[in-house]
Amino acid sequence: MESIYYVLCWACHRRCKHCYEARFRPYVRGALREVVEEARSTFPRVIDSLPDELSYLDLNAPSETAPGGYERRASRIILAGGEVLVDPVREEVLYPALEAIQAKYGPQGVRVIVQTTGDLVTPQIIDELLARGVWMISCAGMDDFHVGHEGDKRVPLIDRLREMFEAAGLRDSALASTTRNWADQTTDQPVYSMFGATEDAWIGKIWPRGRAWENSLSKAGITDNFCNVWSGGLGFLNRGYSGSEVSIDPNGDVFPCCLKTAAPLGNLCQERLEDILDSLVGHPALEAISMGHPERMGMAHGWDLPRFLDESRTTRPDGEPYRNLCIGCDRFFEKVLGPELARLREERIAAKRAAE
Repeated sequence: MESIYYVLCWACHRRCKHCYEARFRPYVRGALREVVEEARSTFPRVIDSLPDELSYLDLNAPSETAPGGYERRASRIILAGGEVLVDPVREEVLYPALEAIQAKYGPQGVRVIVQTTGDLVTPQIIDELLARGVWMISCAGMDDFHVGHEGDKRVPLIDRLREMFEAAGLRDSALASTTRNWADQTTDQPVYSMFGATEDAWIGKIWPRGRAWENSLSKAGITDNFCNVWSGGLGFLNRGYSGSEVSIDPNGDVFPCCLKTAAPLGNLCQERLEDILDSLVGHPALEAISMGHPERMGMAHGWDLPRFLDESRTTRPDGEPYRNLCIGCDRFFEKVLGPELARLREERIAAKRAAE
């Protein structure tokens, strides 16, 4: 895979109205302990179920001399929340997970990214992250939806973060919010980045998910294809090549996109990631997602294009009509693909047990 986006824990110190996942919120007392224990018990099994070797061939960098005909680059593992820097997630989950990743992938040069809203970062935390092999600290709360970060209010935070990062030896990655220029990151020097759900960002129109949906914030229409962009399903089945990414939930569920389909592809507490993805190669619906054409995912199941586009209609909670391909995807998963994925998972697990 080029990238693995792993949501470690549901706990967050914020309850942002634009969040794509309603389970990202503050938890207290027993509820906090419950989500932390889930994350702490699950992450070792998730990391163990990831490929033993993580790298990819960059299809944008052909080479006459490199094995495979393309430049081979180190993969990325992005650890996110919620907010992974809150107590006790940071000490009980994030740091042990980083140490496990370093033990498994350190010699391979896999690049580990910690994603945070930014407002909990301190010089000590930066040092502790770097000591555990973190390559990038990515601050994703630079937008008007994060309370206290609106407009010019976030400028002092940005300045303070930049000062802390550069004092610790990190450089600005200069990652763009509109294009994927990860291949430009050729140095092993630790870096930092800052972004948010701004108008120029790929998530600027807001995904129709979670509290963003509950608050009728998505401005995406039927022409906005979230599947056909980075962090969508585009290329997720092209394991070993650029563009391949999956998203993992705290319980180990695997999805083809960060938005998350209405049912998971499998679960890493039960199966290895390679086994899940390899078993789905050639499946018409999932190949359509991987090609960035979700509107064609139902072709083999009687859902022609007019049917899918019609299923993509709904009404927002505020009563306004809404059309987006994510809605059609949700309905297809709920009515057709979810049960089929569950059946395929049971068949894989049964075959594995029979082979043992």
